[in-house]
Amino acid sequence: MKHFSDPGQENLLLDFLSSYQTFLPENALEKIFDYTETVIKENELTNLISRNDIPKFLTRHIADSLMPFIMLKKQNILKDGMVWADMGSGGGCPIFPLAIVCPAIKFFASEPRSKRVHFLQSTKTALHLDNLTVIGKRFETSQISRCDIISCRALSRFEEDFKRALPALKHPGFFITFKSKAIAQELQNIPDIQLIDYNLPLEPQQYSLVIKGIYG
Repeated sequence: MKHFSDPGQENLLLDFLSSYQTFLPENALEKIFDYTETVIKENELTNLISRNDIPKFLTRHIADSLMPFIMLKKQNILKDGMVWADMGSGGGCPIFPLAIVCPAIKFFASEPRSKRVHFLQSTKTALHLDNLTVIGKRFETSQISRCDIISCRALSRFEEDFKRALPALKHPGFFITFKSKAIAQELQNIPDIQLIDYNLPLEPQQYSLVIKGIYG
């Protein structure tokens, strides 16, 4: 598989990771670049991402997708053998970057749209991501259960997504979603919630990682 090559984007991603004292092994970076190349090529046939995001895929989508890894690792939450499911995985962000950098965690990607399911499955095979299972169903009917972590990116309102995820979460467990900082501020009074603000390279607005802990 041809490696993605855009030195400017690659350097911005590495600088972003370095700013959080996060350094990925060479084989993980190679797989991330391969995944990026695959998304950009496939986007010509299947609408996986906005065309405007193609030139900045590493800084807009990969950097964003790695934020849960950066923050949960920093908080010593990630453990080998955990189960992590992603709702509505679309073109594979955040689940593919996360599966690449966390090979000892078992991941599930739930996506009902057939063209995207085919893309996810073929890309998983090409990247040899044995820790990732693609399920071509809506999350509610996927029979995924007993997850330590459930994530979603760009689905619907926090309350709706959390309600959808809750039956499949272990206690304790974590629900993670991505919001703009402006929208996330509306969630700050929810019990057991953590809002982590961050900036992405080249993006004018701020973002927030929303982590809701499930206890008891």
